Amino acid sequence: MLSFLKGREKPRLLSKIIEKKMPGFITEKRRFPRISLKSPLRFRARGEQKARSAVSTDISLGGASFLNDGFIIPETIVALEINLLSKVVYPIARIVQSWHLTHSDRYRIGVEFLELNALDRNYISDYIDMQGQIQTQLL
Repeated sequence: MLSFLKGREKPRLLSKIIEKKMPGFITEKRRFPRISLKSPLRFRARGEQKARSAVSTDISLGGASFLNDGFIIPETIVALEINLLSKVVYPIARIVQSWHLTHSDRYRIGVEFLELNALDRNYISDYIDMQGQIQTQLL
Protein backbone atom coordinates (compact mmCIF):
# COMPACT_ATOMS: atom_id res chain seq x y z
CA MET A 1 0.00 0.00 0.00
CA LEU A 2 2.76 2.49 0.91
CA SER A 3 5.42 0.98 -1.34
CA PHE A 4 5.64 4.14 -3.47
CA LEU A 5 6.98 6.10 -0.49
CA LYS A 6 10.69 6.20 0.22
CA GLY A 7 12.79 6.16 3.37
CA ARG A 8 11.54 8.18 6.32
CA GLU A 9 8.29 9.20 4.60
CA LYS A 10 6.63 5.85 5.35
CA PRO A 11 6.77 5.98 9.15
CA ARG A 12 5.63 9.62 9.25
CA LEU A 13 2.67 9.03 6.96
CA LEU A 14 1.75 5.82 8.74
CA SER A 15 1.90 7.59 12.11
CA LYS A 16 -0.40 10.33 10.82
CA ILE A 17 -2.88 7.77 9.46
CA ILE A 18 -2.91 5.78 12.71
CA GLU A 19 -3.26 8.91 14.86
CA LYS A 20 -6.18 10.13 12.75
CA LYS A 21 -7.99 6.77 12.91
CA MET A 22 -7.03 5.95 16.52
CA PRO A 23 -6.32 9.14 18.53
CA GLY A 24 -3.98 8.53 21.44
CA PHE A 25 -2.54 5.36 19.91
CA ILE A 26 0.85 6.91 19.12
CA THR A 27 3.02 6.85 22.21
CA GLU A 28 5.28 9.71 23.24
CA LYS A 29 8.83 9.19 22.00
CA ARG A 30 10.45 11.85 24.17
CA ARG A 31 12.64 10.85 27.10
CA PHE A 32 10.88 13.35 29.37
CA PRO A 33 7.17 14.18 29.49
CA ARG A 34 6.43 17.63 28.12
CA ILE A 35 3.62 19.86 29.38
CA SER A 36 2.10 23.00 27.97
CA LEU A 37 3.43 26.21 29.50
CA LYS A 38 2.31 29.67 28.44
CA SER A 39 4.64 31.90 30.40
CA PRO A 40 6.99 34.81 29.72
CA LEU A 41 10.65 34.03 29.35
CA ARG A 42 13.84 35.86 28.49
CA PHE A 43 16.82 34.53 26.59
CA ARG A 44 20.25 35.74 25.63
CA ALA A 45 22.46 34.09 23.05
CA ARG A 46 26.07 33.54 24.06
CA GLY A 47 28.08 36.65 23.18
CA GLU A 48 25.07 38.98 23.14
CA GLN A 49 24.67 41.75 25.71
CA LYS A 50 20.91 42.23 25.55
CA ALA A 51 18.30 39.64 26.57
CA ARG A 52 15.20 39.20 24.41
CA SER A 53 11.66 38.42 25.55
CA ALA A 54 9.52 35.53 24.32
CA VAL A 55 6.61 33.32 25.41
CA SER A 56 7.13 29.66 26.32
CA THR A 57 4.89 27.00 24.78
CA ASP A 58 5.98 23.89 26.69
CA ILE A 59 8.60 22.50 29.06
CA SER A 60 10.11 19.20 30.19
CA LEU A 61 13.13 18.18 32.24
CA GLY A 62 15.06 17.90 28.99
CA GLY A 63 14.12 21.15 27.30
CA ALA A 64 11.45 23.63 26.31
CA SER A 65 10.04 25.53 23.37
CA PHE A 66 9.01 29.13 22.92
CA LEU A 67 7.67 31.57 20.34
CA ASN A 68 10.04 34.17 18.98
CA ASP A 69 9.86 36.98 16.44
CA GLY A 70 12.91 35.76 14.55
CA PHE A 71 14.81 32.69 13.41
CA ILE A 72 17.60 31.45 15.67
CA ILE A 73 20.31 29.27 14.16
CA PRO A 74 20.25 25.71 15.53
CA GLU A 75 23.23 24.87 17.79
CA THR A 76 23.19 28.42 19.23
CA ILE A 77 23.79 28.36 23.00
CA VAL A 78 21.35 30.50 25.02
CA ALA A 79 20.87 31.44 28.66
CA LEU A 80 17.19 31.26 29.61
CA GLU A 81 15.06 32.80 32.35
CA ILE A 82 11.79 30.84 32.53
CA ASN A 83 8.96 31.92 34.85
CA LEU A 84 7.29 28.99 36.61
CA LEU A 85 4.65 30.19 39.04
CA SER A 86 6.53 32.11 41.74
CA LYS A 87 10.05 31.08 40.71
CA VAL A 88 12.37 31.78 37.80
CA VAL A 89 14.64 28.96 36.58
CA TYR A 90 17.88 29.65 34.72
CA PRO A 91 18.92 26.82 32.37
CA ILE A 92 21.64 27.03 29.73
CA ALA A 93 20.30 25.49 26.53
CA ARG A 94 21.10 24.66 22.92
CA ILE A 95 18.74 25.54 20.09
CA VAL A 96 17.74 22.26 18.43
CA GLN A 97 14.93 23.47 16.17
CA SER A 98 13.78 26.79 14.78
CA TRP A 99 10.83 26.65 12.44
CA HIS A 100 8.57 29.25 10.89
CA LEU A 101 4.91 29.08 11.93
CA THR A 102 2.47 28.88 9.05
CA HIS A 103 0.44 32.06 8.50
CA SER A 104 2.53 33.93 11.04
CA ASP A 105 5.64 36.05 11.26
CA ARG A 106 6.81 34.10 14.33
CA TYR A 107 9.08 31.12 14.89
CA ARG A 108 8.80 28.23 17.30
CA ILE A 109 12.15 27.57 18.91
CA GLY A 110 12.97 24.20 20.51
CA VAL A 111 15.78 24.00 23.06
CA GLU A 112 17.60 21.21 24.87
CA PHE A 113 18.79 21.97 28.39
CA LEU A 114 22.56 21.59 28.70
CA GLU A 115 23.01 22.96 32.23
CA LEU A 116 20.38 23.05 34.95
CA ASN A 117 21.20 23.25 38.64
CA ALA A 118 19.68 20.65 40.98
CA LEU A 119 17.24 23.07 42.65
CA ASP A 120 15.86 24.28 39.31
CA ARG A 121 15.67 20.70 38.01
CA ASN A 122 13.70 19.60 41.10
CA TYR A 123 11.40 22.62 40.80
CA ILE A 124 10.65 21.87 37.12
CA SER A 125 10.05 18.19 38.00
CA ASP A 126 7.64 19.12 40.80
CA TYR A 127 5.87 21.61 38.54
CA ILE A 128 5.40 19.00 35.79
CA ASP A 129 4.14 16.43 38.32
CA MET A 130 1.70 18.96 39.80
CA GLN A 131 0.38 19.94 36.36
CA GLY A 132 0.04 16.27 35.43
CA GLN A 133 -2.05 15.62 38.56
CA ILE A 134 -4.27 18.61 37.78
CA GLN A 135 -4.78 17.35 34.21
CA THR A 136 -5.63 13.85 35.50
CA GLN A 137 -8.19 15.25 37.95
CA LEU A 138 -9.85 17.26 35.17
CA LEU A 139 -10.34 14.13 33.08
